[in-house]
Amino acid sequence: MNKEYQNIKVIGFDADDTLWVNETYFRDAELEFAKLLGGFETANKVDQELFKMEMKNLPLYGYGVKGFVLSMVEMALELSNYTISNKTIEQILNIGKQMLNEPVELLDGVEETLEALSGKYKLIVATKGDLLDQERKLEKSGLLDYFHHIEVLSDKKEANYSKLLNHLDINPSEFLMVGNSLKSDILPLINIKAHAVHVPFHTTWAHEQVTEKETNGKAFKTIKNVKDILKFL
Repeated sequence: MNKEYQNIKVIGFDADDTLWVNETYFRDAELEFAKLLGGFETANKVDQELFKMEMKNLPLYGYGVKGFVLSMVEMALELSNYTISNKTIEQILNIGKQMLNEPVELLDGVEETLEALSGKYKLIVATKGDLLDQERKLEKSGLLDYFHHIEVLSDKKEANYSKLLNHLDINPSEFLMVGNSLKSDILPLINIKAHAVHVPFHTTWAHEQVTEKETNGKAFKTIKNVKDILKFL
């Protein structure tokens, strides 16, 4: 075991794009939405305006598919100057239903890693998103038995993690977070003096992207595959 992690008692895993595929479905949905709105704006403009709408609505709807769908509907109304057909609104709703019904595709090495770690550490899921949707995905994933605790957070900032660690009754130095988002899964943990391991996913939502300046001087590991964590734990 790496000396740096010898005090770890609890390991937290992000869910979307760390345990299973998620962002890919959002990208596909955005492409489908742009096609539906093709008669009103270019695909690039639709994409830009949808992102702005998502950011505007984030404090109201939070993260997840349902808030995303509501933003698509609102954007369609605005871009069409409220002339969008009922049929197109129905198609937008169907995009959301399709997203919610997508199979849970585990990422390579996930179950192998959880199985190896579950006998040594207390494992938890710490994720954002819609509670019902995340519970559904966890159930379909077949991974539920590996986890001691499931926490669906409204956001992933220092205060949210500090509250979680207090609930778990552990010190930050005893907690390790594993996730694909530097903004949500890594930097907040480093800032409260916990540990973090970054497992990049090939697609990152624009809202989760950070600059090189924000990561300079921050001590965390980056691995290519989640199972690489077994090399130092």
